[in-house]
Amino acid sequence: MITRITVAAAMLPLLTGSPVQAACPQELAVYSDGESSVSLEFRPVVEAAATTANAFRMLFADMGLVLDGVVIWNNGVARPNGIITHDCPEGDATGAELDACTIWQGVVYTIAGDGAVDLLPPQGEAAAARILLPDIGRAVRYSPIYGDKTGNVPWDVFDLSGCQE
Repeated sequence: MITRITVAAAMLPLLTGSPVQAACPQELAVYSDGESSVSLEFRPVVEAAATTANAFRMLFADMGLVLDGVVIWNNGVARPNGIITHDCPEGDATGAELDACTIWQGVVYTIAGDGAVDLLPPQGEAAAARILLPDIGRAVRYSPIYGDKTGNVPWDVFDLSGCQE
């Protein structure tokens, strides 16, 4: 027997977005790039890292490569600034050392189902449906990590594809 509650429960994902998006916090979200085998896996930020709003890994399945990413909100006109690095030195590092290991940096945007563009939510909030990392593909392709590799470079848009447990 179908009741009003059953119908309402069945329609809830249609009204609130995808079931993955509705149930997944940003710090556990997984995103996939439809153009390549590159994905983003967000991770919880430890409380000691007060300046970091989000942390993630960028995985290149076809190249066996993992990059580290953080999102830090700047002062002034607040924007979530993403930084993706590879093999940065641990502890204190000079500006030159950080520049040498930085693959990409820029503002991290989200794209809603209706096309509205916004800023990446901090951990604890619902995961964004899509993430835009402007010009990430070109930055990866012309970085030292790519070199003579033949793997795919990512497109700039990543779609929510899952949620880690």
